[in-house]
Amino acid sequence: MRQRDIMIGPRLLSLGLLAGLTTAAASSNKAVAPVVEKPLSQCPGYKASNVRTSGSGLTADLRLAGPACNTYGTDLEKLRLEVTYETDNRLHVKIQDPDDIVYQVPESVFPRPKRASSHSRKSALEFKYKTNPFSFSVTRRKTGEVLFDSSAAPLVFQSQYLRLRTKLPENPNLYGLGEHWDPFRLNTTNYVRTMWSQDSFATPSGANLYGNQPVYYEHRKSGTHGVLFLNSNGMDVKIDKEGGKNGQYLEYNTLGGVFDFYFMAGPGPIEVAQQYAEVAGLPAMMPYWGFGFHNCRYGYRDIFEVAEVVYNYSKAEIPLEVMWTDIDYMDKRRVFSHDPERFPIDLYRKFVDYLHANDQKYIVMVDPAVGYADYPAYHRGVEDSVFLKRANGSEYLGVVWPGVSVFPDWFSTNITRYWNNEFDLFFNKDTGVDIDGLWIDMNEPSNFPCFFPCDDPFKAAEGFPPTPPPVRSSNPRPLPGFPCEFQPEGTTCKRSEAPPAIEAAPISARAEPMIETRAPITKWKGLPNRDLLFPKYAIHNKAAYLDSWNADHGGLSNKTVNTDTIHENGLAEYDVHNIYGSMMSVESRQAMLNRRPGLRPLIITRSNFVGLGASVGKWLGDNVADWDGYRGTVRAMMAYAAIYQVPMVGADVCGFAGSTTEELCARWATLGAFAPFYRNHNEYPPAISQEFYIWESVTQAARKAIDIRYRLLDYIYTAMHKQSADGTPLINPMFYLYPSDPATFGLEMQYFYGPGLLVAPVTSEGATSVDVYFPNDVFYDWYTHKKIQGRGRTVRINNVGITDISLYLRGGVIVPARVKSAMTTTELREQHFELIVPVGADGTASGSLYLDDGVSIEQKGTTEITFRYARGILTAKGKFGFNTKAKITKITVLGAGRKRDESEETVVEVQQELTGDFEITVGNLE
Repeated sequence: MRQRDIMIGPRLLSLGLLAGLTTAAASSNKAVAPVVEKPLSQCPGYKASNVRTSGSGLTADLRLAGPACNTYGTDLEKLRLEVTYETDNRLHVKIQDPDDIVYQVPESVFPRPKRASSHSRKSALEFKYKTNPFSFSVTRRKTGEVLFDSSAAPLVFQSQYLRLRTKLPENPNLYGLGEHWDPFRLNTTNYVRTMWSQDSFATPSGANLYGNQPVYYEHRKSGTHGVLFLNSNGMDVKIDKEGGKNGQYLEYNTLGGVFDFYFMAGPGPIEVAQQYAEVAGLPAMMPYWGFGFHNCRYGYRDIFEVAEVVYNYSKAEIPLEVMWTDIDYMDKRRVFSHDPERFPIDLYRKFVDYLHANDQKYIVMVDPAVGYADYPAYHRGVEDSVFLKRANGSEYLGVVWPGVSVFPDWFSTNITRYWNNEFDLFFNKDTGVDIDGLWIDMNEPSNFPCFFPCDDPFKAAEGFPPTPPPVRSSNPRPLPGFPCEFQPEGTTCKRSEAPPAIEAAPISARAEPMIETRAPITKWKGLPNRDLLFPKYAIHNKAAYLDSWNADHGGLSNKTVNTDTIHENGLAEYDVHNIYGSMMSVESRQAMLNRRPGLRPLIITRSNFVGLGASVGKWLGDNVADWDGYRGTVRAMMAYAAIYQVPMVGADVCGFAGSTTEELCARWATLGAFAPFYRNHNEYPPAISQEFYIWESVTQAARKAIDIRYRLLDYIYTAMHKQSADGTPLINPMFYLYPSDPATFGLEMQYFYGPGLLVAPVTSEGATSVDVYFPNDVFYDWYTHKKIQGRGRTVRINNVGITDISLYLRGGVIVPARVKSAMTTTELREQHFELIVPVGADGTASGSLYLDDGVSIEQKGTTEITFRYARGILTAKGKFGFNTKAKITKITVLGAGRKRDESEETVVEVQQELTGDFEITVGNLE
């Protein structure tokens, strides 16, 4: 959540600041320039020797094959190659310095996948190499098809620059390399994907955004494969084509680290996703209630307004599962504090109690930056020595919402103790704000008002924290059902006694002592004598405004923490910047588990790195309330859920930045209902309010969409469980399910919600029709159950009003649905089930249902059922360990008539308990 003028901030840099940049450059500890510097075209590459092979891989020594070119740093003369066939479908290729000095992603941050015993002859992939100059290729063993080929250009491995180029087929189908809002199928001409976390207001296309996911999938008619480049340094990934034999290529350009590649063989896109989950980590299972509808806004003036929003949703009969509060609740925007006038603790706690009594949940934002001020959270952090420090030992000062701020060092020895303690004190269920989930923002980390070199944060902090709105002594309007304290002055009712305030805890207050888990880094600290502020190679970091500023003017550090900052364990921010957000997320998950042991946390982050889905979910940042922002959410959602293994993902519905419109918000209310994470959120006034009850048409759209979403909640919850178990995506791009149909390869505005529901939103202002591509398969209209025989053609669907969204059931996929919706997920779980059986082209269908208690990490008992339909018989087999009162009371079979080209619906009323295997006759035997 950002102020609008931040977008143009760097353009306002004064001549004085430019002079400061020059001074900073002169005073920095810059490395001595190499004597000889040559262009990359003259780099000699490496020569392989001492090649040693085994059944599971090979190792080799690499030595510089000629005079060093030292283009962007000093060429390393010696390297080590390690190739490991880790599984039958995964190959690991690593090129690093032989002394283990060059920085690598710490194993404490990204645990390496377990290596199963695999022999090269059993692998679906084959590693081949050339000795001089050294290059390697990865091929499919059975067909010899080349998937990756580094002979496109000599390997470059310098102290502050790495380059590796691989050949690609002409016009390849590439997906991934996030975070971005560019086309889902990546551009392949003059395209640069930069990975460097930045606070990226408005999520502009072509820019580096909050997260870093250096993995891509390449899809061909012959199969799909995936490539992860495990490197957290700033990088440009260039995709382009040139004349001659090399043609199309993909090129990595990084500011450090090592070449660490994982290749996944597929052969299909879903198999690649499953294999990638073995590397990145299986996604964390989310609580059932997390799939309900959420609401938030930046700019709710006080607890009265937050309560009124909850009441208005109830009055409008729009199910609201979770209410959120942005930084408005904080005292002077300071984390781990509450505004004593606008969010007094007695009213605050009564509000949360009201939500809990009505089976609703509450979530707040927590930022990493701690206000540099006289308050307990700062003092305890100083006592624990957990904040980043400058070279002289003083705390690194930046500017965020509280004004001058300090930043937690997630590598600090005491960081777990400190972070857990702050959560235990402020979010204490007896004395504090008893939150149910967590929202993490600004964790790139953002330092947005203080441009590099940020040498006068106190001057840059003018206007921060922002002036809060006027204080209201009482709520101006009655809120039936709320406690007396939320009613207008003069209301006759009994007021309850105020609970103790959380400020009563002394500065030294501690929860139970926690084991300190951060161990010092003993290897991979990074090469000495590097220029950590001004690397010669300039990645395209858009936070610097001009690409040329990334090297000459310290663009790497602009709007964030200076990259020459050294963490307590010796690692440089230059190397670990891109994992800062992930580390905060993991620590926050631990803190939530510590205060509510055994319960699945719902945590939503902004910044992220590879593997973060194993801990938290992701919202797509500060998008814009326009049609481009609306369309971009589909692309970004598919990438996170289907490629990066972060399935709990969604965008700010109706848009964050700027004012939405009634039409856009109505359309977005329906679209958002078919994302895993569904939240309405927008920015500070004067942007208009956009809660779903503001316009009648939006209210109607939300009611319709949430009714469908809630009825299908167990269907998508089952898909979430499947992804958490084996990596099978719960959101499927069209080509995932139709990998042999070239027409699906570039589709990005229609997708599958789970394995069987095709979602095709209207995507243009003023439009009431949508073009839907139906592959050569059977589909059924969700609303009418009319059969649609897909023939590999696009069909125009007309008369799609702004309160509607086009939905189609995929033939052959059984969908379990609740027979009716509810106002909360607690009530929803008491509803009975209907099985919708859309028969496939072969006359059969199958599906699954997973049930558990919805909240526990370790389940006492679960139910997992596989349904199969054929020739009029529905069978159900599985395990039935979860005790539920819900029954299957209705079975609806679509398209099972004797004439397969006609639509036919068969409805059978039953009373089938979910306690064991069963078989039901539901139609004519054929």
